[in-house]
Amino acid sequence: MRTYEFNSVVEDNGIIRIPEQYLHGISSPVKVIVLADDDVRDSGKRKHFSAMKIRTKGFTFNRDEANER
Repeated sequence: MRTYEFNSVVEDNGIIRIPEQYLHGISSPVKVIVLADDDVRDSGKRKHFSAMKIRTKGFTFNRDEANER
């Protein structure tokens, strides 16, 4: 069994393109394992962020205290 590793993008119709440099060595049935990096590409759904309101009246920022953390 030979192993090839490459990055690809799943097209809208579910097709994953195999780079041409690997096509010459693949002529029999293959086993496909998909590892999806969720941080890089989402499933197409838009994430919804709602606005957040913070009251800062009377807040004093202490840079020294912030840098201690």
